[in-house]
Amino acid sequence: MSLQCCRHAPPSSSRLGPLFLLADCQTETGKAWVCPTVRQTLLQIANDPTLDHEYLPVLGFPEFTRAATELALGRESRAVIENRAGGIHTVGGTGAVRIGAEFLWRWYNTSSPTPIAVYIAFPQWGNLRCIFQDVGFTEIQPYHYWDTVRLAVAVEGFLEVLESAPDCSIVVLHAPEETGLTPKQWEKVARVMGRLFPFFDVPAQGLASGDLDRDAWALRHFVAQGFELFCAQSFSKTFGLYDERVGNLIVVARDNETLVRIRSQLQKQVMGTWATPASLGARVIATVLNNPALLNKCLRMLAEKIMLILEKLKEKLRILGTPGCWDHLTAQSGTRSFTGLLSSQVAFLEKHKHIYLLGNGQVSVCSINSHNLDYVAQSINEAVSSTEGRAQGLSWAEME
Repeated sequence: MSLQCCRHAPPSSSRLGPLFLLADCQTETGKAWVCPTVRQTLLQIANDPTLDHEYLPVLGFPEFTRAATELALGRESRAVIENRAGGIHTVGGTGAVRIGAEFLWRWYNTSSPTPIAVYIAFPQWGNLRCIFQDVGFTEIQPYHYWDTVRLAVAVEGFLEVLESAPDCSIVVLHAPEETGLTPKQWEKVARVMGRLFPFFDVPAQGLASGDLDRDAWALRHFVAQGFELFCAQSFSKTFGLYDERVGNLIVVARDNETLVRIRSQLQKQVMGTWATPASLGARVIATVLNNPALLNKCLRMLAEKIMLILEKLKEKLRILGTPGCWDHLTAQSGTRSFTGLLSSQVAFLEKHKHIYLLGNGQVSVCSINSHNLDYVAQSINEAVSSTEGRAQGLSWAEME
């Protein structure tokens, strides 16, 4: 295909060049953020003369899966103590979702006369739906936990979807620490989901509140209530190890015998997928988790930085006189935030300002820094204030 078709592409109007507000945790200079403790650990491992490059076991590095599982569930979790919870070392969080979805397609409630339904939150609809479709699920439905009109958590609508879901449906709970639901609201969700299967997806534990235990509250509550569940973990954002692709699939079963059977089937799947995972990232994480106080300190600093960015963005929009209320920016937590921008305003930013974000107006907060904050705020102000943005704008509720 000829590149001549690109000759009419408009030049960037931004002195910064194209600005992608989609990247994960970054430094002030736009480079991938790496936890300082991770850097130290990498140096230690590189100088360890006892290490070799032998293959890991099929289910991964045992010290890593144990530490990662305890990180999510807590060392005092009854599921951990009773040896009915365990992890499978995967290729990133995506790998954990993939082998978990494939296992459920093959073995979960196979006697059901109708296809098992899968529910996925609308912001993750594009990414996660294709995984469940690819393994064979056909009844896949979106749900909402964010009200795009009120710009607030929509727990009532979320509960209505769960109550109407068919028995044994699979509900993917992505980034529970970032949804904005309170512990009381999560308790309501758990009560409604007693007849459903929870599949947690935790990509950034610790980056919502800066506290690893606090961010794991919802998952631990479900486990304490006796749920059998899956949980996909990713360590790319938390540790800054994006290129190592380290993930963990946690299985919480009713007893140890069931856990052993599930792990044996997952082992067969892994053998036919990636055979064995890579070791370096897992060794780093296992080493760091032996001193969680250092990790907590790093995460707390990054979480505070995220909140400061949102505070500054809200204040700059206020000073510019941008129409609307922007309090919803600081009411959210975590690495991604709903801006409340309409689809036409997102298109305006792309066309006229060469700022790129998700179609639903969600941004990766860590992509904003002191070097581009003024430009981002001014561009959002122009997008919201422009006649084009107002005339063509439709709320997400109207679009759906």
